[in-house]
Amino acid sequence: MHRRNLILAAAAAPLTALLAACSRIPDTVRIGVAQPLSGPLGALGKDMLAGVQMAVQDLNAANYSVQGKRVQLEVLAKDDKSDAATGKAVAQELVDAGVVAVIGHLNSGVSIETAPIYAKAGIAQLAISTNPRYTQLELATTLRLVANDDMQAKAMASYALGQIGAQRYALVDDATPYGKGLMAGVAALLKKHDKAPAVSASLDAKTTQFDELVARLVAARIDCVITTLADFQVEALVKAMGKAGLREATLLGGDTIKTSTLPKLDLPIRAVYATSPIIEPYEFNAGPAFEKRYSELAKQGIVYGAHYAHDAVYSITQGLTRAGSADPAAVLKAMKALDLHGPVTASLRYDAQGEQKFGTISVYAIEKGRWVSAMRSADW
Repeated sequence: MHRRNLILAAAAAPLTALLAACSRIPDTVRIGVAQPLSGPLGALGKDMLAGVQMAVQDLNAANYSVQGKRVQLEVLAKDDKSDAATGKAVAQELVDAGVVAVIGHLNSGVSIETAPIYAKAGIAQLAISTNPRYTQLELATTLRLVANDDMQAKAMASYALGQIGAQRYALVDDATPYGKGLMAGVAALLKKHDKAPAVSASLDAKTTQFDELVARLVAARIDCVITTLADFQVEALVKAMGKAGLREATLLGGDTIKTSTLPKLDLPIRAVYATSPIIEPYEFNAGPAFEKRYSELAKQGIVYGAHYAHDAVYSITQGLTRAGSADPAAVLKAMKALDLHGPVTASLRYDAQGEQKFGTISVYAIEKGRWVSAMRSADW
């Protein structure tokens, strides 16, 4: 009997080896990236992609493995052109390519429209978009990397009322889901303090002609413009404001103006501020070292959220490790249970709805050619 058991064990050995070879961990795991890589917001999307590539390069160099098996990570990047229709086509391409998760998208409108495509495939979608509706779709796959616009609206209104202390406000959005939603939140909070905006305008997300708007600002004697226009639009707007004599006015923008563009200008108005859920790298302990390495590899400074995209990769890979599987549903489940100490941005934790549990909002001011942190809070 003993001899028979030995024979059976010997016969089973090749089967065990075969099962190990048929592991749920493939040799290569693809991580999808869907960002605007061209057009007006191309610099922001390329910045996100560079952060992902940097993390993947580091993990591959460190022989990243799951359950003892060496796994090669591969980035599959797609250009969504900041367009919902293109984004949906790109999302389907990534799903069909078998990615384990997607770091996308930048624009809230694109993230919202693509979310059902990823959800149908059970693939985690890690977005830096801030419109609250993204995580209100009741989809298990929607995860947010930063605080949402409910908190950003509170930060904008609180800072405008408490620190800027203007008397007559103008609210200007870019007619996108991000912009309209954020400005609606700000308007409601201003109204509570009897500071309803004297001017409200909803403009095209690409316009750079502001003569008509500035005439309205002058007529209403506006001393603070709160806006969700992009950096290149605000560049044109502040120049027009200065030319029209609104030199004592202040502009408070959202996170899409906190790029390297505006600090380079000789600003013709009193001050420019930006609120952002995307905290500057130097505000984190590991940030300066990351910025230095990023600059060496990308040949430029960080434009937007490269550090968040970088840490999103670690959220995915730690999910892979914990799940012991490259099945997207298993990875998603593991990611939701993780308290990740991101290499750069510290804590990453998704709540039951997919919101970022440790999100904060900073306010930045332009001083001496750079954005400088003026205030930061998780409780506005």
